[in-house]
Amino acid sequence: MTTTPPPPARPRRQRIEDTLAMLDRLVDCWVATSDPESGAPQLVPLSFVWDGVTVLLSTSASSPTGRALVATGGVRLAFGATRDVVMVDGDVEVIDAADLSSEDGDRFALRTGFDPRSLRARYLYFRVRPTRVQAWREENELAARDLMRDGDWLDD
Repeated sequence: MTTTPPPPARPRRQRIEDTLAMLDRLVDCWVATSDPESGAPQLVPLSFVWDGVTVLLSTSASSPTGRALVATGGVRLAFGATRDVVMVDGDVEVIDAADLSSEDGDRFALRTGFDPRSLRARYLYFRVRPTRVQAWREENELAARDLMRDGDWLDD
């Protein structure tokens, strides 16, 4: 069996542009947290909205993910496929549905097709401010996978 060599590694600027386009295009991501008491890892898919600066998620306040986000204030998000992945580590701001602006709530509902404000169960929103962003397609992009560190986009 022959394999085709991967395309050349993209320059950082191109990977940042591709990352931003992916965040604009996708609706779902993987959310990784850990139980604050046991440390057990948790991984769930959630819908999100990207506003150009932050990621807005929502889940039940009583879910393991909701409880972990409240307790730890941190999260790792994964977007895309394994051969075109974006990983985001971020700080979490917890927002009660009653405190979310109608603009943000309407935008979330329209984009995701899901409006937690209409549910009887208590849902929280979580605004994730990225502190680290990584992106790669193939092994040849791993060495320079960091696109953001400490909340700042990196230059070429």
